Amino acid sequence: MNSYTYRNNPMFLRNQYETHGKFQFPYIRKYPFAFKHISLIAISATRLNDAPENCIKIAHGFLDDYRINSFYNDPDRHREKLSQYSALITPDYSDWREMNTWREIESIAHSRWVGKHWQDCWQMPVIPSVTWSSPASFEYCFDGIESGCWVAVSLVGTRQSKKDFMTGYDAMLEHIEPEGIICLDKPYAEMQGNILYVPYEYPKQISSTQLKLPFIENYYMTN
Repeated sequence: MNSYTYRNNPMFLRNQYETHGKFQFPYIRKYPFAFKHISLIAISATRLNDAPENCIKIAHGFLDDYRINSFYNDPDRHREKLSQYSALITPDYSDWREMNTWREIESIAHSRWVGKHWQDCWQMPVIPSVTWSSPASFEYCFDGIESGCWVAVSLVGTRQSKKDFMTGYDAMLEHIEPEGIICLDKPYAEMQGNILYVPYEYPKQISSTQLKLPFIENYYMTN
């Protein structure tokens, strides 16, 4: 590959998708989910030719960065494997207060790009994960997600910083106005919205307990 070809390679430019917000994050559009009882499976636990009872699950990316970096760096490597599952939750790349702003923005951008690639290129149902750090991150951390989307958040590791989490959670509700929230780990009583609670049992496959949406017995989701 010569320098001209590399310079114009879409996988170098990462500019092939619709964007949104000040920092032009790829824009994840809402999908018309009709949730019934759901289960999650960690992306790290997925495999080719998985059993049918696993393929009806939603694959999630609430994992350490080293486990999910390949979904940005080599995005189509796992296409055949992940396309088996009913939907995908975007990789939750780290967004920590200790990071410089450019590094936080990079994490959000990578998550949105992967989700948009799954949505537009793979034609997969996608649920964006949402993360934040300090209030300064609210300038960008909710961008790239269409208003009314289902979203996913993780409470793992927030028990010592509940106030900070709730400040960001309330800001997320205001910015995105999600139709519903998949919540990994037990929600705080103060959390508002249509919350679908999924107990955290890392790295096992996990199932949901619905809090504010009517529980429907069948074990699948429909379009």
